[in-house]
Amino acid sequence: MKSGIHPEYREVVFWDLSSDYKFVTRSTVQTRETIDFEGNTYPLVKVEVSSQSHPFYTGKNMLLDTAGRVDKFNKRYAQKK
Repeated sequence: MKSGIHPEYREVVFWDLSSDYKFVTRSTVQTRETIDFEGNTYPLVKVEVSSQSHPFYTGKNMLLDTAGRVDKFNKRYAQKK
């Protein structure tokens, strides 16, 4: 590998904010935040969805109010006669 052209590959903590789940993996992501995790200090990346909170992996379906959205859309953009 050529020196100076590759980003730093290091251990990083990813924190799933929706399920309060933290895990360590290796990444080249750049971040300014750090966290003390399992006795070490790591760079921190906050994410909204991970395998601990995504419906595909958890088996929990999220119900969306699609009927309410459609009615709201139709009411807003209905043709006035």
